Amino acid sequence: MPFNFPILLTWLRVALIPLVVGVFYLPDSMLSPFEKNVASTVIFIVAAVTDWFDGFLARRWNQTSAFGAFLDPVADKLMVAGALLVLVEWNRVNAVIAFIIIGREITISALREWMAQIGASKSVAVSSLGKVKTAAQMVAIPMLLFYGDLFGVVDTILWGRVLLLVAAILTVWSMFYYLQKAWPLIKEKAGNLLDHNS
Repeated sequence: MPFNFPILLTWLRVALIPLVVGVFYLPDSMLSPFEKNVASTVIFIVAAVTDWFDGFLARRWNQTSAFGAFLDPVADKLMVAGALLVLVEWNRVNAVIAFIIIGREITISALREWMAQIGASKSVAVSSLGKVKTAAQMVAIPMLLFYGDLFGVVDTILWGRVLLLVAAILTVWSMFYYLQKAWPLIKEKAGNLLDHNS
């Protein structure tokens, strides 16, 4: 397993995930509800920054690796799933929206793994639609973790919910986009399998 600074940042992101969730379960004598919101928001933002930074450094220093390419999206999905689950627990996110986002990530991850096995991973490479979806949810989640008025100006509850709804819509849209791109190969492989079994 290769080890370098970009991979260290990715491991740091993995380590921060339990903190985003766990801070909410600290007793109020240690942190007030407001302080829990602030702490989880800051931790999530730090983790999100490492997501951009590790990829940038890996490319800049030519330290990309197959392991890093595997670990990075896993860390991202765990971070989003962990945050969404705690937001559902605290009634800040609708469970259906969380299920749509998490379910899509599982589906597309499985599709990408299968496409990679047959040598067609470029067919389901990350699209601009997927990047916009990711940006929307990565702004929405810290807003909903904060859950209040930011500087007395920004209603993070309202804007967080709006952006997460946008992310959920884009999630479904991008999922169908990837499935449409992969469908010809899925049909071809299914046809070959039927011909082989007949």
